Amino acid sequence: MSDDASGAPTPPKALIEIQNVSIRFRQQSVLRNVDLTIRRGETVCIIGESGCGKTVLLKLIIGLLHPTAGAIRFDGADVTRLGGKALVELRLRFGFLFQSAALFDSLTVYDNVAFGLREHQVCDEEKIRSIVADRLSEVGLPAGLERKKPAELSGGQRKRVGLARALALDPEVMLYDEPTTGLDPIMTDVINELILLTQKSSKKTGIVVTHEMKTVQKVADRVVMFYPLTRIGRGDPQILYDGPPEGLEGSPDPRVRQFVRGEAGERLREMAQSRGGGV
Repeated sequence: MSDDASGAPTPPKALIEIQNVSIRFRQQSVLRNVDLTIRRGETVCIIGESGCGKTVLLKLIIGLLHPTAGAIRFDGADVTRLGGKALVELRLRFGFLFQSAALFDSLTVYDNVAFGLREHQVCDEEKIRSIVADRLSEVGLPAGLERKKPAELSGGQRKRVGLARALALDPEVMLYDEPTTGLDPIMTDVINELILLTQKSSKKTGIVVTHEMKTVQKVADRVVMFYPLTRIGRGDPQILYDGPPEGLEGSPDPRVRQFVRGEAGERLREMAQSRGGGV
């Protein structure tokens, strides 16, 4: 963060701008008129109930999906208008840790981590060996594991290999889709610490989709909470909260507080009403 002429710190520039974005699949709307800006160098956690469009948002940002309406800008370029080589080059600036790690089952750990470097002919094999070793070491995996196949790894190890692969191309932005799903509490904290280390030491921009509030409290500079379109009125905003993690508990919106606390009272009442009964 730099200072302006008055000596006051100036906020980082916008890196990702989501402008009035909507997307629907056939007759089902998932996102509607969403405006969101991600600043360079910040880590934003996206939270919300299943089906509210969190993972769809990640795919829109890197051009895997295209919005029905609106624009998505990355570093000034309209992602929705890019194609071919320009879109490939843009995606190289992103690392994506998928929910299931999405490793290639037929490849060794080494070849999984090396895959992007080889695919895009970034460097020679000697340099690839050095990068793979460094990335595996950074995520805390022991020497010798690189010869194993994904089926021989634990869930936590697969997540860490996925993170190493995402970091191999030294991306500017890291996208994490439910990075701790299916992990025990200890391994969840290990992954959280690795995310925190990655974001702070490399000063990367990060977007973390998660249901895990411990992840939010540990890694987030900012939290954005989405709500499913099926549960709001036509004119209601889909983003219920956008602010620091410490403000979640005190949010004036009861839906935010209920989500953070894991309280099912409101949902149980809705279910009862849909059945024509009471709770």
